[in-house]
Amino acid sequence: MTQQPGIPFIPDSAPFTPSQRAWLNGFLAGMYGPTGAPSGAPPAAAAVKLKLNVLFGSQSGNAESIAKRLVKEAKKQGYETTIAALEKATPAALAQESCALIVTSTWGEGDPPDNALQFWQKLSAENDLKLSSLNYSVLALGDTNYEHFCGFGKSLDSRLEALGARRIFDRVDCNVDFEEGAARWQTGVLEALKKIEPSGGLPGSNGSGNGAAPLLEPAEEKPVGYSRKNPFSARLLANRKLTGEGSEKDTRHYEISLQGSGLTYEAGDALGIIPTNSPELVDEMLRALGYDGEEEVSSPDGEKIPIRLALLREYQIRSPHLEFLNAMAEHDAADQYLKELISSEVRTELDKFLWGREIIDFLLESPGVQFKPEEFVSLLKKLQPRLYSIASSLKAHPEEVHLTVDTVRYDTHGRKRKGVCSNFLAERAGKETPVPVFIQVSKHFRVPKNGDLPIIMVGPGTGIAPFRAFLEERKATGAKGGNWLFFGAQKSSCDFFYKEELEAYQSEGLLTRFDTAFSRDQAYKIYVQTRMMESAKELWSWLEQGAHFYVCGDASRMAKDVDKALHEIVKTAGARTEEAAAEYIQKLKSDKRYQRDVY
Repeated sequence: MTQQPGIPFIPDSAPFTPSQRAWLNGFLAGMYGPTGAPSGAPPAAAAVKLKLNVLFGSQSGNAESIAKRLVKEAKKQGYETTIAALEKATPAALAQESCALIVTSTWGEGDPPDNALQFWQKLSAENDLKLSSLNYSVLALGDTNYEHFCGFGKSLDSRLEALGARRIFDRVDCNVDFEEGAARWQTGVLEALKKIEPSGGLPGSNGSGNGAAPLLEPAEEKPVGYSRKNPFSARLLANRKLTGEGSEKDTRHYEISLQGSGLTYEAGDALGIIPTNSPELVDEMLRALGYDGEEEVSSPDGEKIPIRLALLREYQIRSPHLEFLNAMAEHDAADQYLKELISSEVRTELDKFLWGREIIDFLLESPGVQFKPEEFVSLLKKLQPRLYSIASSLKAHPEEVHLTVDTVRYDTHGRKRKGVCSNFLAERAGKETPVPVFIQVSKHFRVPKNGDLPIIMVGPGTGIAPFRAFLEERKATGAKGGNWLFFGAQKSSCDFFYKEELEAYQSEGLLTRFDTAFSRDQAYKIYVQTRMMESAKELWSWLEQGAHFYVCGDASRMAKDVDKALHEIVKTAGARTEEAAAEYIQKLKSDKRYQRDVY
């Protein structure tokens, strides 16, 4: 088709397929007519916008919630928008799309979250894939306390670029206080999109530019009530110690009232709690800084408040971050060792030095270092909520939520240390004390909808929490499938959480199998993975009957050891090669039959 005088024309250099250019030029010619004047037809082509595919990789739900906020704002601006977990996407389908905006967390040592693992494995293996038509941007969530900060987000960003995709807005790496970075990224990508000509949304193309089926389903909006930004002021109903005399731990069972909140949750979700800091630690910091506590400073939201209140409620005052360390090094010219540690490219030595040290240690060790109040709070991070796996079913305990929490206390460098939220609950939250809470939905951790399917639960220590909820849920719904629980702790005499409840479930038949592993009850150590291996044939039989396999607890060692044991069971009891066993377990994950809530 050649250009006619006075009629707009789409050239060959425009970012459209030949069929799209032909359709657009035909449409323009028909609209303007032989005279070159508009015929009065509505300018539909001018209203076409790029279709946005919003993808998320999420372990705890933060990435998913950010992705949903982006979708909501994009739809307000007139974009056709879809949203899904990365596990729902494939590299081949992504190659047919025009735009992908990805929000993802990092798990473990720079690894993808569970619902992004399969996508990442496929993307990493694709060497001939061309993503030259894809515009993209990545928001990475992480924690600077880990060596591979935002490791997966960085790897994903680099891989997409290497396969030819065009980055429309630079990746933003967010620490645990991700709100500001997420807002900056959202604003940036939506502004960048305005500069991109649409290459989809034409008739017959489903917005993907080649007539292929849509990559994702249309996004759904849900009403928002109490949330991380707007927590509900709950009240503590019960604080009961689960550990007995002789235990090295102080583990507690909490019951919290949700009455009047309208909050609901499902077994498998987490409860977010926004704690306050220790008043004793705040007083000690004020003395070390030479403040009377009434000095006015800015809160993270910009409100002017006394510094005592800011340190008590608004800021994280225990773990020193890099900004604080740099400021200490600048103010203390004599501390060459700290300067060398900070400047080193290898973080291992700095991590070793910081282990067990808190901000108060630096202030007491360097009394000559002085900060202005506003300068000091600018070096602190915002106090973050703590997430705890919910240990109850709403069907069994209407308008209540239960938790199982280890009270963190230990000694380092001659000082007693206390975890912020666990001690807030144990020591400072009375029945009249407001406990700000919100529900963190965990869609990736659910009992099977089909109650006839069996489930296998591995939950040592406080990892028992969601499985107490699962058992209550299965009992309340009358699920007929078998329930097999592996529980582990140090000593049966003092660390057997919910012993009476679990044994009662076993007696009545709800708990089909119950295996315990108390590591210090004998001369040699026994762990939950030990018990799994001892019952390898039966565990394999349950899997073959369709059982769902769940793990909750420590991510650094326990979850990896359990995963290794599961691979070995599939390999030996299932008579498979190592590669076939890995494929079997990957299929379990893809089918949502292998789910983890690890931290």
